[in-house]
Amino acid sequence: MRTGQINVQTENIFPIIKKFLYSDHEIFLRELVSNAVDASQKLKVLSNNGEYKGDLSDIKVEVILDKTAKTLTIRDNGIGMTADEIDKYINQIAFSGAEEFVQMYQGKEGAEQIIGHFGLGFYSAFMVAERVQIQTLSRHEGSQAVQWESNGSPEYTITDIEKSTRGTDIVLYISEDAVEFLEKAKIDEILTKYCKFLPIPVFFGTKTEYIDSPEGEKDENGKVKRVAIEVENQVNNVSPAWTKAPVDLTKDDYDAFYRELYPASFDSPLFHIHLNVDYPFNLTGILYFPKIKENVEVQRNKINLYSNQVFITDSVAEIVPEFLTLLHGVIDSPDIPLNVSRSYLQSDGNVKKISAHITKKVADKLAEMYKNDRKDFEEKWDDLQIFVQYGSLSDEKFADKAKTFTLLKDTKGGFFTVEEFKEKVAPLQTNNEGKVVFLYTNNPEEQYSFIKKANDRGYEVLHIDGPLAPHWISLMEQSFENCSFARVDSDTLDKLIQKTDEIPSKLSKEEEEKLQPVFEKVLSKDKFKVQFESMSADDAPIIITQPEFIRRMMEQQKIGGAGFMGAFPEMYTVAVNGNHAKIGSLLQKEDAAQVELVKQLTDLALLSQGMLKGAALSEFIERTTALVE
Repeated sequence: MRTGQINVQTENIFPIIKKFLYSDHEIFLRELVSNAVDASQKLKVLSNNGEYKGDLSDIKVEVILDKTAKTLTIRDNGIGMTADEIDKYINQIAFSGAEEFVQMYQGKEGAEQIIGHFGLGFYSAFMVAERVQIQTLSRHEGSQAVQWESNGSPEYTITDIEKSTRGTDIVLYISEDAVEFLEKAKIDEILTKYCKFLPIPVFFGTKTEYIDSPEGEKDENGKVKRVAIEVENQVNNVSPAWTKAPVDLTKDDYDAFYRELYPASFDSPLFHIHLNVDYPFNLTGILYFPKIKENVEVQRNKINLYSNQVFITDSVAEIVPEFLTLLHGVIDSPDIPLNVSRSYLQSDGNVKKISAHITKKVADKLAEMYKNDRKDFEEKWDDLQIFVQYGSLSDEKFADKAKTFTLLKDTKGGFFTVEEFKEKVAPLQTNNEGKVVFLYTNNPEEQYSFIKKANDRGYEVLHIDGPLAPHWISLMEQSFENCSFARVDSDTLDKLIQKTDEIPSKLSKEEEEKLQPVFEKVLSKDKFKVQFESMSADDAPIIITQPEFIRRMMEQQKIGGAGFMGAFPEMYTVAVNGNHAKIGSLLQKEDAAQVELVKQLTDLALLSQGMLKGAALSEFIERTTALVE
C-alpha cells in the first residue's frame, strides 16, 4: 500500500471545488460520465492506430445505483490506469490527461472527439460524496489493478486490488447532505439532460420491453402473445442527427430528431438549417425554425449548446444572435471557450466569429428558400416574419441581406417585396412631396371602414402586425428611399396621401369658428384635438384618428426603445367634415340641439374606433334607442 498527499497549492482546494467551482452540484455526474466516455474514446483511438489489439465490441459506460450501500458507481471498460498514471492524472490537480492525449495523438483518427479539457472534472465527485474510490485496471498486458481512495482531504491511499476487467469504476459514497442523488428518478433526469447524446453507449438500470413469446404461445384470438422482459436501459443516442452528413439525412430524419429534442412539442418545425463548419473553427449543429405562437417569450432558450456531444447550457446568448434565440435546436463546438467548470461561455474572438457565421447561414438559407420556391416561402411568411423583422432590427448585415426576401402582405392576401409594392402603388399613392405612401392596417377587422374607403379610392392597404411592427416600419422607412408608412386609420385619406388639388370647403372660417366650441364642449381638450377639414361629402361627418407619429411612438414605448423620450400623451384628432350635410345642418339648430347632435355624431365616431365604453356606451345606447322610438 502507498500513501501520499495530492499535489495541490493549498489544502483548501476541496472546499473551493465543492462550493465555488461548480455552481450546480448535479454537474458531477456529467463530468464523471464524460471522463468515462473519454476513457472509451481513447481506447478506440489506440485500437485504430494499432496500439491496442483487444476486443472493443462491448465498449460502454454504466451508471450503477446502490441505494442500500449509498453508493453511485460510474463504470467504463475503456483505457484504464496504472498506479503511476493515477499519480500523474489524479494526484496532480489540473493536469489534464485528455489534453495531453489529444496533443500526443493530434491528427490521428478519433483524437478530436476526446471531451476533457481541464483535468478537474473528477474532483466534482467530492461535491456529493464523503468518500471516493477509483478501482482501475490498465489496458496494458500484465498490469496490476489498483484502488485509489480519498475522503475529500488532501490525503489518499493507493492499494493493489483484484480486478479482472479492463477499465475504471468510480465509486461515490454519497454524503448525507446529497441523498437526493441516491434517487433513481434524479439520476435519470441528470443523465437525460447532460448525457443524452454522448458518443459511447451509456446504461442506467433496466427497462421493460415487450417481445413475441419465444415459445410461440398464442392468445384466444390466435395472435402470438407479447411477453415482458427486462433489458439494459441505454440513456443516450450515440449518433444524433447533427453528427451525420446532411446528404445522409431525409426530412423525416430531421423531423424525428426534432421530436427527440422536444418530445412535448406537437408542431413540426417549418424547416431546418444544418451547420457544418471545420474552418476557421469547428461547429456542427441543426437549427430549426419553429412555428411561433402568440407568446414569443415561451419560444426562447430552446437551443442547446454541446461540446463534443456533452450538454453545456441552453443559455446561448453570446454565441447565437439575440433574434435567433427564437430558433430551436443544437449547436456543438469543441472550439467554444468555456469556463473551467464547462458551465458557461467565456467571451473571445471565436464566439463573435461563430455568431456571425450562424447569422450568415440563416440569411443565406432564407434567401435560398425565397429564390427556389417563392410560393412555399410566402406560405411560411406569417411564421417567418417575426424572425426577419427581429433580425433586421438587431443586425445590420442581416438587414442588408433581408432586403431581397422581406415580404409585405396586403389585405387581399397578395405578397410583394418592398420594391414590388412600391412600383405597384406609386402611380396613385405618391404624395405631393414625391413619397410613395404605404398604407397599412394592423387589424383588418377593426379598421374595416378605413380600409374600404382606401380601396374605394383605388389605394392598396398592407397588413402589418406583430410586436415588432412599429420599430420595423421605422427601419423600412430609413432603408428604402422615398417611401413612408401610415396606418390607414391614422388620419383622413386626403391627409395621409396629400395631393396638390384640394376639395373646397362649404363652411367659411367664421362658421367653423362658431361650431368649434360645440365640439370642444362634448370632447376632452386634453385628449382630442378638433379640426375642420374639407373632405368628400361621401365621407363620414366625423372621423377620429390617432396621428401616426404619436401612435407609433406609444407602441414602441410599450415594447421598449422610445422610453428615453418620455411618455407620449394619448392624443386623438377629431376631423370634422365641413362638406357633410349633417355638419352643415348644425348651423340651423339651437344651442341645445347642436350639442345633442354633436354628441351623437362624436359617439358614433368613437364607437367605430372601439373607443366608446362603460357609462358613455350605455348612455349612447339609451339615447339612440330614444331617437329610434
